[in-house]
Amino acid sequence: MPLLVMKFGGTSVADLARIENAAKKVQKEVERGYDVIVIVSAMSGKTNELVGWVETTSKLYDAREYDAVVASGENVTAGLMALRLQEMGVPARSWQGWQVPINTTSAHGSARFLSIPRENLDAKFAEGFKVAVVAGFQGVSAEGRITTLGRGGSDTTAVAFAAAFGAERCDIYTDVDGVYTTDPRIVSKARKLDKIAFEEMLELASLGAKVLQTRSVELAMRYKVRLRVLSSFEDTDENSGTLVCDEEEIMESKVVSGIAFSRDEAKITLFTIEDRPGVAQAIFGPLADAGVNVDMIVQNISEKNYGSHPGAVTDMTFSVPVNQVPRAQKAMEDARAAGLIAYDDLVVDTEVAKVSVVGIGMRSQVGVAARMFKALANEGINIKVIATSEIKISVLIDRKYMELAVQALHDAFELDKV
Repeated sequence: MPLLVMKFGGTSVADLARIENAAKKVQKEVERGYDVIVIVSAMSGKTNELVGWVETTSKLYDAREYDAVVASGENVTAGLMALRLQEMGVPARSWQGWQVPINTTSAHGSARFLSIPRENLDAKFAEGFKVAVVAGFQGVSAEGRITTLGRGGSDTTAVAFAAAFGAERCDIYTDVDGVYTTDPRIVSKARKLDKIAFEEMLELASLGAKVLQTRSVELAMRYKVRLRVLSSFEDTDENSGTLVCDEEEIMESKVVSGIAFSRDEAKITLFTIEDRPGVAQAIFGPLADAGVNVDMIVQNISEKNYGSHPGAVTDMTFSVPVNQVPRAQKAMEDARAAGLIAYDDLVVDTEVAKVSVVGIGMRSQVGVAARMFKALANEGINIKVIATSEIKISVLIDRKYMELAVQALHDAFELDKV
């Protein structure tokens, strides 16, 4: 039988009524002739509650026990979904990660997939079961301990199963009806996309779009898993939602497909560092060791370069998530104390936001940057940092102008038009 993977997020299974609603969507696919693997998240809010219980019980908790507790939310949803399907006359069985088994690394809280053997689920399908309801977000280590994949891990679980079982498609049901050109809460004219390329979706996800977890898109792109994002609260058909697919499936791409933004950014500048080979490693090595996620990097000519020793010193600017600023500052102070690097001053700006334009059409079009910068200039928005790649341009701006910038760019690239 053809196989479909369907994933339901926390809001889609928030209570028994919503679980029943999701089960009806599964039943409809079974009636169309599919065998179905359903991946479920914990009921909305349950994971946060479980995490809170762990942290209240043990401030310095054992990560193995943390995973054992936090993974239980998905187990409850899987059992309830299987029961609901059985009551509707659909042969279904629930599966926890260790029962499949979903083999992962032993990195508790951030485990990675190693393998998903097919034999156990294939045997159940051969017995006449039509649906396997699998608890997302979890797996089992070589030591036999429950592991979890990190927040958003159920999306990744769904894609991994679609790849392992050669599914026709992986449908991600959520509280939005697809991928939009930008957040409709900021731009009322934002338009739902019928299709978007893997690379574009990956950039949008990594730049702040919350529709899909970044790791899930990476996995889908690697294994060519066709993803569909659609609403669990609307009647859907085969043309609903947004299809995330290979670039070849898209006949003609707009220059820019979407505008992404992240308001939780900070800009750090090290003033007057030595301009010599190895200085970048002396900065970004300690930051990596401290677990700081550095994004945009710009090396500037220091004002002290102009004088008797041109080229002797430079300034380095980079962006980090705002909640990682204390860690970044400490890493730089420790590096200076250890003699790895010298600088005159470290200045932090926590009132910035990142705004990005993304589109595979940028590969073959010129003037995209000029068009972007003109739109921002017309609104009086100053650009602090610029970073580019083949299919994206990102800028750091003052956070108070973020929504204005998103609206201006959405209009400049006419994203409301098909």
